Amino acid sequence: MTMPDKNILDLKVLISEEEIQNKLKIIAKQVEEIFPADEDIYVICVLKGSVMFCIDLVKHFKHNVQMEFIRISSYGHETKSTNNLQAIDLTLPNLEGKNVLIVEDIIDTGLTARFLTDLFKIKHHPQKVIFVSLLNKKCARQVDIEPDFYGFEIDDKFVVGYGLDYKGYYRNLPYIGYFPN
Repeated sequence: MTMPDKNILDLKVLISEEEIQNKLKIIAKQVEEIFPADEDIYVICVLKGSVMFCIDLVKHFKHNVQMEFIRISSYGHETKSTNNLQAIDLTLPNLEGKNVLIVEDIIDTGLTARFLTDLFKIKHHPQKVIFVSLLNKKCARQVDIEPDFYGFEIDDKFVVGYGLDYKGYYRNLPYIGYFPN
C-alpha cells in the first residue's frame, strides 16, 4: 500500500469542523440574499477539492438548486500551484441568463478563479456570476481577484482536509489541517 510522505500524526488543526459548519450557514445566507428568491441557482462545484464544501453549503439553501460539476487542476501532486491550469472536464448545460454560483475550495494565486469567472461571463453569458470559496489565501495572490464570499482567510500554509488533499489523501478529514514545516 502506497502512503503519502506526510504523516497524519504531524497534522495540526487550523480550522475545526465546528467552525466550518458554523461558517457554512453564514455563507449560505449571504449567497441567498444576492439571488431573487423565485429564481434557481446553478451551483458549479469545482472538483475535486470543493465537493464537501459545496455539498454541505447547498444543504442550507432555500432556493431551488441545479448542481453541476467541473474539474480543473493547478496543483497536480505538488504543495504549491503549478500555475498550469488543466481543464479536465468543463461540460455544462446552457447557462445563458441563469444565476451561477461557482464554489471553490481555496483561492490562492487567483488564476483558477480568474479563468473560471472569465469563462462563465464570456462563454456562458449568465445573468449573474457569484464566486464563493471556503478558503482565501490572499498572501499567494498573483492576479487581482477576490471571491464574492469566503469562509476563512489563511496564511501561506499548505492545507488538507474537508476536500483538500495531498497526493489524493486527507480529503476525508472533517476539518482543515496543515503540516508544520
